Amino acid sequence: MEEPEGPRPANRFVPPVIDRWGVEELRGYVLDLRAEIARAEREIAKRDAHRSAADAFFRKPGG
Repeated sequence: MEEPEGPRPANRFVPPVIDRWGVEELRGYVLDLRAEIARAEREIAKRDAHRSAADAFFRKPGG
């Protein structure tokens, strides 16, 4: 999936107010956060792999 052109919005996480959430709501929230962290880590790994492949391709022979 390609990113839209133009300026990117600020990537700031705004945590919700959780003071009045029940235990099950909090557990669900933690599961959602862990899933989002895993998604971000997969994207980082994918980009690192692309960078490594590009670096290897453009590396000078013998260097």
